[in-house]
Amino acid sequence: MRTIFCNFNRSKKDKLELKRENEKKMVSEMILLYCKKNHHNGSVLCDECVQLNDYAITRIDNCPSMETKSFCSNCKIHCYKKDMREKIQKVMRFSGPRMIFYHPVKAIHHLIATKKEKKNMEKENEN
Repeated sequence: MRTIFCNFNRSKKDKLELKRENEKKMVSEMILLYCKKNHHNGSVLCDECVQLNDYAITRIDNCPSMETKSFCSNCKIHCYKKDMREKIQKVMRFSGPRMIFYHPVKAIHHLIATKKEKKNMEKENEN
């Protein structure tokens, strides 16, 4: 079993790729949860959610700020098209609070990382 927190003896590039992969998994799981509960397709994504998932994965793969940001919500550059941003925000608002029941460790890690990043951003803005 691979742990998402084990970054000890990895190169900077390896850590970045692990971070990228973890973010892709998290967003895919959140989209799947949203689709399952709202579009009632079981464990298969509907066409609209497949499109959103593919778009989100592409954005994460091409993110120039991956090294310095925790999650897209904390990024200074919003690279999503307006319609896709609205869709992913809807997914996040729905799935975010529910993730604690489906993936508690990942949800807690995500919450801590988000709070930590927001705190760091506030410190930067003060300076």
